[in-house]
Amino acid sequence: MSAHHYVVIVGCGQTGSRLANRLSAQGQSVVVIDRRPESFAALSLEFSGFSLEGDGTDSACLEQAKIGQADLVVAATREDAVNMMVAQLAHRVYRVPRVVARVFHPERASFCRELGLTTICPADATADAVLGLVGFGNSSCGCREDS
Repeated sequence: MSAHHYVVIVGCGQTGSRLANRLSAQGQSVVVIDRRPESFAALSLEFSGFSLEGDGTDSACLEQAKIGQADLVVAATREDAVNMMVAQLAHRVYRVPRVVARVFHPERASFCRELGLTTICPADATADAVLGLVGFGNSSCGCREDS
Protein backbone atom coordinates (compact mmCIF):
# COMPACT_ATOMS: atom_id res chain seq x y z
CA MET A 1 0.00 0.00 0.00
CA SER A 2 2.37 2.72 -1.17
CA ALA A 3 -0.15 5.22 -2.55
CA HIS A 4 -2.35 7.34 -0.28
CA HIS A 5 -5.49 5.50 0.78
CA TYR A 6 -8.54 6.12 2.95
CA VAL A 7 -9.06 3.26 5.39
CA VAL A 8 -11.94 2.55 7.78
CA ILE A 9 -11.24 0.06 10.57
CA VAL A 10 -14.10 -1.25 12.67
CA GLY A 11 -12.79 -2.45 16.02
CA CYS A 12 -9.99 -0.83 18.02
CA GLY A 13 -8.77 -3.81 20.00
CA GLN A 14 -5.29 -5.27 19.67
CA THR A 15 -5.54 -5.94 15.95
CA GLY A 16 -7.51 -2.86 14.94
CA SER A 17 -5.34 -0.46 16.93
CA ARG A 18 -2.06 -1.99 15.68
CA LEU A 19 -3.29 -1.82 12.10
CA ALA A 20 -4.51 1.77 12.55
CA ASN A 21 -1.19 2.83 14.09
CA ARG A 22 0.83 1.21 11.30
CA LEU A 23 -1.31 2.64 8.50
CA SER A 24 -1.22 6.10 10.08
CA ALA A 25 2.59 5.88 10.36
CA GLN A 26 2.67 5.11 6.62
CA GLY A 27 0.74 8.32 5.94
CA GLN A 28 -2.61 6.71 5.18
CA SER A 29 -5.87 8.41 6.20
CA VAL A 30 -7.48 6.23 8.86
CA VAL A 31 -10.79 6.27 10.72
CA VAL A 32 -11.27 3.78 13.55
CA ILE A 33 -14.75 2.92 14.81
CA ASP A 34 -15.40 1.25 18.15
CA ARG A 35 -18.32 1.05 20.58
CA ARG A 36 -16.05 1.47 23.60
CA PRO A 37 -14.36 4.88 23.87
CA GLU A 38 -11.70 3.47 26.21
CA SER A 39 -10.44 1.27 23.36
CA PHE A 40 -9.00 4.34 21.61
CA ALA A 41 -6.34 4.54 24.33
CA ALA A 42 -4.51 1.82 22.35
CA LEU A 43 -3.89 4.29 19.52
CA SER A 44 -0.40 5.74 19.60
CA LEU A 45 0.31 9.39 20.35
CA GLU A 46 1.51 9.65 16.74
CA PHE A 47 -1.81 8.35 15.34
CA SER A 48 -2.99 11.06 12.97
CA GLY A 49 -6.36 9.59 12.04
CA PHE A 50 -9.79 9.90 13.54
CA SER A 51 -11.61 7.82 16.10
CA LEU A 52 -15.36 7.47 16.06
CA GLU A 53 -17.36 6.02 18.93
CA GLY A 54 -20.20 4.02 17.50
CA ASP A 55 -21.60 0.79 16.12
CA GLY A 56 -19.85 -0.34 12.94
CA THR A 57 -23.00 -2.12 11.77
CA ASP A 58 -25.02 1.11 11.89
CA SER A 59 -25.33 2.85 8.53
CA ALA A 60 -25.38 6.32 10.11
CA CYS A 61 -22.10 5.58 11.89
CA LEU A 62 -20.53 4.18 8.71
CA GLU A 63 -21.66 7.21 6.74
CA GLN A 64 -20.24 9.53 9.42
CA ALA A 65 -16.94 7.69 8.86
CA LYS A 66 -17.34 8.39 5.12
CA ILE A 67 -17.24 4.71 4.26
CA GLY A 68 -18.36 5.49 0.73
CA GLN A 69 -14.98 7.15 0.12
CA ALA A 70 -12.94 4.30 1.61
CA ASP A 71 -10.40 2.37 -0.41
CA LEU A 72 -10.25 -0.31 2.28
CA VAL A 73 -12.49 -1.42 5.16
CA VAL A 74 -11.21 -3.82 7.80
CA ALA A 75 -13.67 -5.45 10.20
CA ALA A 76 -11.65 -6.45 13.26
CA THR A 77 -14.02 -6.56 16.21
CA ARG A 78 -14.14 -9.41 18.73
CA GLU A 79 -17.37 -10.73 17.22
CA ASP A 80 -17.58 -12.77 14.02
CA ALA A 81 -21.19 -11.78 13.40
CA VAL A 82 -20.32 -8.07 13.59
CA ASN A 83 -17.30 -8.50 11.31
CA MET A 84 -19.35 -10.46 8.80
CA MET A 85 -22.10 -7.80 8.81
CA VAL A 86 -19.65 -4.91 8.46
CA ALA A 87 -17.87 -6.67 5.60
CA GLN A 88 -21.11 -7.35 3.76
CA LEU A 89 -22.30 -3.76 4.19
CA ALA A 90 -18.98 -2.35 3.01
CA HIS A 91 -18.79 -4.74 0.06
CA ARG A 92 -22.38 -4.83 -1.14
CA VAL A 93 -23.99 -1.57 -0.02
CA TYR A 94 -21.10 0.90 -0.06
CA ARG A 95 -19.12 -0.81 -2.84
CA VAL A 96 -15.77 -0.41 -1.08
CA PRO A 97 -13.11 -1.84 -3.42
CA ARG A 98 -11.19 -3.77 -0.70
CA VAL A 99 -12.83 -5.29 2.36
CA VAL A 100 -11.22 -7.67 4.86
CA ALA A 101 -13.04 -9.38 7.71
CA ARG A 102 -11.33 -11.13 10.60
CA VAL A 103 -13.36 -14.23 11.37
CA PHE A 104 -12.31 -16.40 14.30
CA HIS A 105 -14.16 -19.60 13.45
CA PRO A 106 -12.85 -21.38 10.32
CA GLU A 107 -16.29 -22.59 9.22
CA ARG A 108 -17.66 -19.03 9.35
CA ALA A 109 -14.63 -17.80 7.41
CA SER A 110 -15.38 -20.41 4.75
CA PHE A 111 -18.99 -19.20 4.59
CA CYS A 112 -17.78 -15.60 4.16
CA ARG A 113 -15.55 -16.64 1.29
CA GLU A 114 -18.56 -18.27 -0.36
CA LEU A 115 -20.21 -14.84 -0.16
CA GLY A 116 -17.22 -13.35 -1.98
CA LEU A 117 -15.67 -11.69 1.06
CA THR A 118 -11.95 -11.58 1.84
CA THR A 119 -11.28 -13.04 5.26
CA ILE A 120 -8.45 -13.75 7.63
CA CYS A 121 -8.97 -16.48 10.19
CA PRO A 122 -6.48 -16.36 13.09
CA ALA A 123 -6.78 -20.13 13.68
CA ASP A 124 -5.93 -20.89 10.06
CA ALA A 125 -3.22 -18.21 9.94
CA THR A 126 -1.53 -19.60 13.04
CA ALA A 127 -1.72 -23.20 11.84
CA ASP A 128 -0.33 -22.20 8.42
CA ALA A 129 2.48 -20.17 10.01
CA VAL A 130 3.51 -23.01 12.33
CA LEU A 131 3.49 -25.53 9.48
CA GLY A 132 5.53 -23.15 7.34
CA LEU A 133 8.04 -22.48 10.12
CA VAL A 134 8.68 -26.15 10.77
CA GLY A 135 8.81 -27.07 7.09
CA PHE A 136 5.59 -29.09 6.92
CA GLY A 137 3.74 -26.93 4.45
CA ASN A 138 3.38 -23.64 2.76
CA SER A 139 2.53 -20.70 4.98
CA SER A 140 -0.49 -19.02 3.43
CA CYS A 141 -1.14 -16.94 6.57
CA GLY A 142 -4.81 -17.98 6.66
CA CYS A 143 -5.72 -15.22 4.24
CA ARG A 144 -8.40 -16.14 1.79
CA GLU A 145 -9.39 -13.93 -1.08
CA ASP A 146 -12.05 -15.16 -3.42
CA SER A 147 -13.63 -11.89 -4.51
